[in-house]
Amino acid sequence: MTPHPGHPTTVQALPVTHPENFPVASWLCPPALRPAIAAIYAFARAADDIADEGEMPAAERLALLQAFRHALQHPAQAPHFHPEIFEPLHQVIALKALPVGLLDDLLKAFEQDVTASANASTYADMNDLLSYCKLSANPVGRLLLHLYGVQDEASLAQSDAICSALQLINFWQDISEDVPRGRYYLPQDLAAKLSNSELLEFLCQHAHQLMMSGTPLVHKVPGRAGWELRLVVQGGMRILEKVRQLGPRALHSRPRLRPWDLPLMLWRSLWM
Repeated sequence: MTPHPGHPTTVQALPVTHPENFPVASWLCPPALRPAIAAIYAFARAADDIADEGEMPAAERLALLQAFRHALQHPAQAPHFHPEIFEPLHQVIALKALPVGLLDDLLKAFEQDVTASANASTYADMNDLLSYCKLSANPVGRLLLHLYGVQDEASLAQSDAICSALQLINFWQDISEDVPRGRYYLPQDLAAKLSNSELLEFLCQHAHQLMMSGTPLVHKVPGRAGWELRLVVQGGMRILEKVRQLGPRALHSRPRLRPWDLPLMLWRSLWM
């Protein structure tokens, strides 16, 4: 794919308008890659909002996500469809040879969110849940590694472990908000046989082990991006600690990162 006629050869940055637990295109990210990362984030955030926000019927949400897929895969046929999202994104795809299939995987995850909410679906076991993470989280890490020029199989596997762990930690952080919205991410086989306290302890241990299996990646990502990855990992681990401390109370109260958590995260990042 080549840049569209009249498009600039550099990617224009988009604002990140949604606060997150983990940094996106932050000051630690290599400046040359910030616009590309912001373009990917804007696409993912907008599609996620279609799946999650407002009172739209499920059929309308799925139709909009399909329109996103069409615009992603056929830019010339939809030049005026959300140009603030797709023009920068297609510039990134062209300039960085970005794998479109990974972006499409994100759309598949958002579609799964819509159908799960509409049908009150559940996840039978941890393997079932990790299959969802493979679509919803792992593509983000692989897209970033593509931009950083890190593409060996060991690094990709470590990235998958970190991203899946972050997704699981986000689930356990958001239990108190997801369940009222019809999102049931707790593995049903474990929920059926463990007490709430035992279940949350198991889930936290599992996410911790998965995260640790991916942490060697922080030494492979170059420069400032490697330090950002350390902070992302430590942010996830700090949230996990807070979930663990709450125990069953996490079913009713959402733990958050606070400004005073940052010095601890920085200190732990230095020692990774």
